[in-house]
Amino acid sequence: MESADEGFCGAVVAWDKQTVTLEDRHGRRRVFDLAPAAFLIDGEPVTVVRPLPSSSSAPARSASGSIAVPGLRARTARESRIYVEGVHDAELVERVWGHDLRVEGVVVERLEGVDHLPEVVERFAPGPHRRLGVLVDHLVPGSKESRIARLLTSPHVLVVGHPFVDVWQAVKPSVLGIPAWPEVPRGRPWKEGVLSALGWREEPGEAWRRILGAVRSYADLEPGLLARVEELIDFVTAPQEESN
Repeated sequence: MESADEGFCGAVVAWDKQTVTLEDRHGRRRVFDLAPAAFLIDGEPVTVVRPLPSSSSAPARSASGSIAVPGLRARTARESRIYVEGVHDAELVERVWGHDLRVEGVVVERLEGVDHLPEVVERFAPGPHRRLGVLVDHLVPGSKESRIARLLTSPHVLVVGHPFVDVWQAVKPSVLGIPAWPEVPRGRPWKEGVLSALGWREEPGEAWRRILGAVRSYADLEPGLLARVEELIDFVTAPQEESN
């Protein structure tokens, strides 16, 4: 929800008889009088009504652990974007952070690989109000991905990555009832090797549906992915004065 007068946008975290408290994703809070303050959702004026007492005082949480916004309508999309490598990355980000992305008006797009990332960034034309965050698989020292990332020097572009060979590994093995993700010999396609080692007699697409279906919240993911996605969301939504 957004204050029409001051432009402060955040989730409702507290009420009393006369005021409402909003908290943005950076943890900043502002208290507003219920009247005569005006509020907007997705640019449309709304009437704020104090809710009836609930049996539980704890606010509802989204899959990412953030405070859920009841009756959410997606905010108009920002010019800033987050790019991920492929469809599985995009689906996992949507599964856990979809609510947050709609609150913030952030669109996630697919790169389909990082080989042409410098050209993609050039076409995107990043700037102070058009930031680009990029999530890369297997961003470790000496990798192809790390060499490509070093080519991007714009302060309006942030490339971060996780250490996993594939985003499948960002899902905790225990969620799937396996002790660990199998080691796959160098030179063998990773997904094919994993399916063989686990004895899963299905195509990679079917296996991914099984993996994604087991994810319920951020608690099912490895910290190495959680921190990177949160970092990207913060980067593309930070007020301009905080990104200089």
